[in-house]
Amino acid sequence: MSARGRSYRYVGPVELKAAVRPGSGGCRISSAAEFGDWIAGRSAAELAEPFTFVVGTDGALRLAPRRSEHVACAGGTMVLSAGEIGFVREAGRWAVSEVSNQSTGYCPDIGSWSEVARALDDVGLERPSGFTHEVVFRRCPGCQGHNIVREDDFVCVFCGSDLPEMWNVDPTT
Repeated sequence: MSARGRSYRYVGPVELKAAVRPGSGGCRISSAAEFGDWIAGRSAAELAEPFTFVVGTDGALRLAPRRSEHVACAGGTMVLSAGEIGFVREAGRWAVSEVSNQSTGYCPDIGSWSEVARALDDVGLERPSGFTHEVVFRRCPGCQGHNIVREDDFVCVFCGSDLPEMWNVDPTT
């Protein structure tokens, strides 16, 4: 746990983390002005789909194109949350239209919403009251496979073992 909340270590394919180069992280957004500059540089095609995001352990939002790996957006470091986020222009200002914790590289718990909300509030973006799409991740205690739990069916899709109710994806925590 960090002073702010639980931090998440990258648990995805090692070759993706190995490909991350220093200084190649997503764009750090810590103010409304920084967000305004960043969003002004996005094309209509980019704005039509969600972006990759992470909240760094410093609490700052980092954004990258959708097809970017979360570990690259984070510069290979730990995060407080990760997922996908979309924006819409409403009444002359930008707002979050959709946001999820969908990151199979970090597998953040749905409880990481508070860190996302804080980062979005720091930037001055209107936002929903929670993830618009929650993804429940669990690691199978039997085969160690990473699972996405669907329809509250806490059963491993790989080996059929029961999955725990509590988040357990990172075996080091």
